[in-house]
This record gives sequence, structure tokens and C-alpha cells, in this order.
Amino acid sequence: MRVLVIGGGISGLAAAHRLQTGGAAVTLVDAGHRLGGKLYTGSVAGAAVDLGAESMLARRPEGVDLARAVGLGEALTPPAVAGGALWTRDAIRPLPKGHVMGVPGDPAALGGVVSPDGLARIAEDARLPRTPVGEDVAVGAYVAERLGREVVDRLVDPLLGGVYAGDAYRISLRAAVPQLFAAAREERSLLAGVRGLQERAQQARDREAPVFMGIAGGLGRLPLAVADACRAAGAELRTGTPVHGLARSGEGWVADTGSGPLHADAVVLAVPAPAAAKLLAAEAPGASAELAGVEYASMALVTMAFRRADTAGRLPGGSGFLVPPVDGRSIKASTYSSHKWDWVAAQDPELFVLRTSLGRYGEAEVLRRDDAELVELSRADLGAATGLAARPVEWAVTRWDGGLPQYAVGHVDRVARIRASAGAVPGLAVCGAVYDGVGIPACVASGQRAADETLAAAPGGRAGQ
Repeated sequence: MRVLVIGGGISGLAAAHRLQTGGAAVTLVDAGHRLGGKLYTGSVAGAAVDLGAESMLARRPEGVDLARAVGLGEALTPPAVAGGALWTRDAIRPLPKGHVMGVPGDPAALGGVVSPDGLARIAEDARLPRTPVGEDVAVGAYVAERLGREVVDRLVDPLLGGVYAGDAYRISLRAAVPQLFAAAREERSLLAGVRGLQERAQQARDREAPVFMGIAGGLGRLPLAVADACRAAGAELRTGTPVHGLARSGEGWVADTGSGPLHADAVVLAVPAPAAAKLLAAEAPGASAELAGVEYASMALVTMAFRRADTAGRLPGGSGFLVPPVDGRSIKASTYSSHKWDWVAAQDPELFVLRTSLGRYGEAEVLRRDDAELVELSRADLGAATGLAARPVEWAVTRWDGGLPQYAVGHVDRVARIRASAGAVPGLAVCGAVYDGVGIPACVASGQRAADETLAAAPGGRAGQ
């Protein structure tokens, strides 16, 4: 069975790896000049750093299992420091422990983050009647109804912004925080539901590995190792190969790359929604129409290396901080990479590496600035937050234009309709961040699911073997 995988991010690579394990002959193509998508390792001031995603959820196993399968097991490493913070109301304040996407189980932990009036509003949760959530509801709308807008604006929005670069008042509760959606259906009180989730999470912490994992040398090593494993098993992987058209041909498929057709028995489509919508317009118009309706947010990462001596006494402990949009700052977060990852700090003891992120859904203006301006905006906010006034030794700006799909209310049902439409076309499967989660384990699982569906549909199942 010949399978064409279109898209060389971690979802497409995970699909290719699983397909080969199942006995398929795989060709993977990507329009870009490199594989890995948003997993990308570069260097700043001679130090290797992640210029894209830097960690993955370890309590969901797909990402760490794939890393182990491709020989990176010994490189898996937890953060050296835990515990995040918020820069809000002109101070860096600790995030409440045990929150669920910013929703606390204990309002007493919110002093300084939420005003006295806001705390009084939270207390109303115990007296309010049940808030119906129906088939779905926006995260912000539901939490504001139960606890007031301050909790959303000061806590939930910055945390969701860190994951989706999105707006809490638009993001689907069912898709983005499914455990909270389930609690909302089971419990009248949101705080009671969160406390129940906290108890189960504590039990998991007592018996499982760290919450997050990185990879020494950079998480960007993961897609390269998967690609190497695929090549070693006989797969053909091509970069700089855009697919302009996709059509059924007899019992199989033909892809137009502009430099000649590619023929396959089946296709796994692992590209963002806009590209998938164009490629499926003729063969799966229902899926195409649904995919065309998915909105995306853009963001930029500014990675800076400072002389460590210039940061002494300026940066607080911990891994960094989030910034609520309501505070009107340019940056939405900062990560102290040299605090968070031992492998970053060990490369050059004289350097301190940190990074900021900018850009949220609906905030296109800030990303129109050139790279040097983004650095200066970041420096201004870092100075206001921490007192750090030094100039970096070197910096790098990474832009992810249209990088993060927005899970609007009804997203779960939209995905079901896409899969139903695509699944009705023989030899077609879809995967990627747009479907079941934007995190690395979710993307890996999405690719593996698409591969399993493809193998199962082959004559005789499992690639016909």
C-alpha cells in the first residue's frame, strides 16, 4: 500500500512513522524548506534554543512515547523549576496552585490578582442556580457567569492565550477544556467541580511522571529524529514540495506538485485548515467548507540572550510569567529559559536566555511591527515587569503567521462533520492541530489515528498484510 502524507509537521511525521510500522510504503511531502512545523531548534549567541514549542504534556503519553521510540528517551527532561506567575496589577504574582486553566478551587489564593469586589463575586458561585452549558459554551462566558469577569480577564484569558493565542470569550469550553465542560454538566457549583478535578489531579501527581517534558538540546530534535527513523525504514521525505491539487484517480489518488504528479493508494492530509480546505474542495466539499470556517491566530516569539551578570537580581525565580490582555501590555508571556531548562543554562554559564511571546487572536497590529520593534516592545515590558534594562547580546524573532487554530464554540461538532465528510471518501484521512488539540501529544495522537484508519481501510487491513 502506497500512502502519501501531505504535511511535515509533527502530526504528519507521526502519521508517517505509524504507517511504516504498519507496513505501508510512505512518501511525505512538505511545502517548506524544513520538517517539523512549530517544533524548531535554532541558536542565539551560540546557544541552542527552541524557537518554537519548548515542552510537551507528559501525562498524556503520545509525545513522550514517540520520543522514546525514535531514540530520544534519555534526552527527555522535566523543567528544572516549576510554578508560573502572572504580571498583573503592576506586580509579578504567583499563579494559584491547582487551578484548572486559571479557574481556582480556592479563591483565597487570588489575593492581589482579583480585587475585593471580584472575590465577593466569586463567592456567589455557591448560591447561584446551575448554569446550563448545552452542547457547548465559550469558556469565558461560562466562567464569568459563575465567578465574574475578573477571574476570566486576570486568570483564564492569559492561560488560554498561552495555549491558543486566543480569546477566552470565543474559545469552546467543550473543545479546549473538556474536563471543565464535564464538571460543568455534573456540578451546580463551578468551584466544587474544580475541587473534584484537583483531587483527581493530585492522585495522578502522586503516581505519575512530571506534568511536562522537554528534550535536552531542544524539542525541535523530535521531528528530526522521527524523520530520520522514517527514512531509515525506507520512507521518502521531500521538502520544498507544495501540493497544488489533489484528486481521486481510479482506485487511488494523484497529487499535483507542480513538478510532476505523485500517485498513491491513500492520502493522509496533515496541513492547516486553509490549505486542507483548498485541497479537499473537489473530493470532499463538506469537509472543505467546514475547514474554511476555522479561524487562526498569529504570534511571534522573541528569544534574547543577555549577559548573566546583567540579569543578576533582576529576574525573579520560577519559569516566567503570563500577562493578562486586560492589562494592556504588548507581550503576553515571558519564559526564563535559563531557569526553566538546565540544558539551556549549561551551554554558556555567562549567558541568560529568555523569550517573550506577542500576538493574540484579533491583535494583528502588533505583529505588523518589524523584528527590531518587537524586540524593543519586549524589552520595554520586561523592564517594567522586572527592572531589567540591559540590551541583549543577540536576539531572534520567530513568527508563526496563522499558526494556531481557534477552537470556537461548536468546534467538536465541526470536527465530527469534517471527519464524516472526509471519511466517506476512500483512502482519505485528516490530522493535525485543528482537530483534537494543539498540544504535541494531541497532534501526535491525531497523526497516529489517521494512520491507523488508513491501514485499517487497506485491503485485508494493516496495509494489506
